[in-house]
Amino acid sequence: MESNPVLVEVERSGFVESRHRGVAVGLGSDGTVVVRAGSPEVPIFPRSANKPVQAVAMLRAGLDLDGELLALAAGSHSGEDFHVEGTEKILAGAGLGAADLRCPESWPLDPETQQDVARSGGGASRLRMNCSGKHAAMLATCVAVGWPTESYLEAEHPLQVVIRETVEELAGEPVAAVGVDGCGAPLFAVSTAGVARAFRALVLAAPETPEWRVAEAMRTHPQWTSGTRREERRLMDAVPGLVVKCGAEGVDAFALPGGRAGAVKIDDGAMRARTPVTVALLRALGVDEGVAGLDAGALGELSVVEVRGGHGVVGAIRPAPDVFGR
Repeated sequence: MESNPVLVEVERSGFVESRHRGVAVGLGSDGTVVVRAGSPEVPIFPRSANKPVQAVAMLRAGLDLDGELLALAAGSHSGEDFHVEGTEKILAGAGLGAADLRCPESWPLDPETQQDVARSGGGASRLRMNCSGKHAAMLATCVAVGWPTESYLEAEHPLQVVIRETVEELAGEPVAAVGVDGCGAPLFAVSTAGVARAFRALVLAAPETPEWRVAEAMRTHPQWTSGTRREERRLMDAVPGLVVKCGAEGVDAFALPGGRAGAVKIDDGAMRARTPVTVALLRALGVDEGVAGLDAGALGELSVVEVRGGHGVVGAIRPAPDVFGR
């Protein structure tokens, strides 16, 4: 198999010192592939980009969440205090507590919150772990349906069977492999194109369906799907109607109202390369001309990542020249 193309270059002092290869695919409003780089048919682990689909499965099974708490269930939060409070609220609604979570303990992803926790004498906890909202929702789903809670992370558990079936339905293809995600939950592999199709299904769903409810919660409460200072939140603020979710190891997936959608996987897993490629893919799909209320300045800021040297900026992480032919 041929190597995937270079999607991102890291330039320092006028010299390209690193390159990130990867896969990117963009779907037009009719669902056909209109932009591609690399091999979008090859299966990947979408990691946390699967979370919105997992949330759809939970709603279908009987979970009763909306608004910011549903966004939290579909997101990878930064461990800020309001994320912890929301997770506790989901658990309390099911008659459960933090001890019932099976995700590992973690420090907050948000650096400022990390410092606050450390200064107050705190430490890593399951509630601060970025997947705790999803885990709380998984437990709440089990309670609502009457499924066992102790084994909710086993791939054969009824909840995980429903999630797998939902992933396959929305991605439009069978799961190619099953693994264990960083949080301990089952992880289902589909192609990069399949991930884009799943996100497209969210934004095209009829009002009040589980898919619509997840998309609406995410775009209405972006700080709950990521964090106050995270790139995904800034992207959704900059592009009205955008639904975007990142995943570990360099994954991004998104969809726009009307059905344009895309997904990115960086081969070496570098998270720093993810957002510049996503912005380039959005532009290749016509977001600059086709979205009312677009904050072009904010989008431009997200298209490059500063490279610093000493006390100043000496370069940038940016899309490779002519990536996607633009």
